[in-house]
Amino acid sequence: MANTLYPESYYAASANAVPARPALQDDVETDVCVIGAGYTGLSSALFLLESGFRVTVLEAAKVGFGASGRNGGQIVNSYSRDIDVIERTVGPKQAQLLGHMAFEGSRIIRERVAKYNIQCDLKDGGVFAALSAKQMDHLESQKRLWERFGHTQLELLDQRRIREVVACDQYVGGMLDMSGGHIHPLNLALGEAAAVESLGGAIYEQSPAVRIERGANPVVHTPQGKVRAKFIIVAGNAYLGNLVSELAAKSMPCGTQVITTEPLGDELAKSLLPQDYCVEDCNYLLDYYRLTGDKRLIFGGGVVYGARDPANIEAIIRPKMLKAFPQLKDVKIDYAWTGNFLLTLSRLPQVGRLGDNIYYSQGCSGHGVTYTHLAGKVLAEALRGQAERFDAFADLPHYPFPGGQLLRTPFAALGAWYYGLRDKYGF
Repeated sequence: MANTLYPESYYAASANAVPARPALQDDVETDVCVIGAGYTGLSSALFLLESGFRVTVLEAAKVGFGASGRNGGQIVNSYSRDIDVIERTVGPKQAQLLGHMAFEGSRIIRERVAKYNIQCDLKDGGVFAALSAKQMDHLESQKRLWERFGHTQLELLDQRRIREVVACDQYVGGMLDMSGGHIHPLNLALGEAAAVESLGGAIYEQSPAVRIERGANPVVHTPQGKVRAKFIIVAGNAYLGNLVSELAAKSMPCGTQVITTEPLGDELAKSLLPQDYCVEDCNYLLDYYRLTGDKRLIFGGGVVYGARDPANIEAIIRPKMLKAFPQLKDVKIDYAWTGNFLLTLSRLPQVGRLGDNIYYSQGCSGHGVTYTHLAGKVLAEALRGQAERFDAFADLPHYPFPGGQLLRTPFAALGAWYYGLRDKYGF
């Protein structure tokens, strides 16, 4: 079996040391088999282990190989579609429950970092940056919306104030969320995996699930072994492939691109982001950026529908970085990579159960760092028989993409083109 390594990213190059984890080569029995060692799977495993379950995690490559170890590293609250959209979709009662959960993921991350002493460069503070008066109006509405659900760590920034936290003259204002922030995402995943193992959980790398034998006592098969379990949690997201056909039909892998500069030095780094907050703009096809622990700038943006790897990532993202920070025109780019996230048609997560004992969560739609940590808690609650919060997500409508898998990419790209025009011309 091939040994799948991490992509050549800044995160892989600066990852904390971890032990080698073997591939599964035996038949094992467990209470819960988790498929995927990204945030969803690791969060589920941790909550289950803390509740007394025996847990085995199967990872096709390495811990955090997918989106969990490649993303922009930003802790952003709520969902890819905000609570007001959920309220219009499902009504006030269900939205009330989902709304109060929208800010829980960031708290779970901080609790995990503190409880298990995870070294992942955690910093507080995230900025939503408005490029137009219309976007600023939206942020004012968003602040009122979030405060309605008890989230009060917010400050609106006028043009003077946003210049104090972001050295970029594109923005007319913004909103600061002090419960947001940023982390080294791969080191967070590696720390959570170590916590799983400290509680007696087993993690097998290079062990893709190739078949699920469904039934009263399901079995997950890998190339060299199998896991017999009482329950299965499917947490592969954009890297699940066609293992579960019912899930593949209602989602689409998409790629996003990230670059990382050479170290900037303290003075230049502080001149760009004086308070060391992370930033994302308010466009539909948004740009996002932050400083690393060693004072590099990480800058990401763009979407490739269908998850193809672009030939030249730097050529796509560097112009976006220079538009925000032209003073970096002579700065070298040390790393460039792409990673896949899973898009749903509604841009809301898909949560549910297949039969009596196969649970899943997928489709964060680019908003997964906080949601996946919440999802792990909600899935663990459901396996313990406390399903109210699980049901609130499971009752969200799941739509297949028009035209099926053949046409989902061009339809999504057409929609992105339309919203890109809206971003550019403000209509």
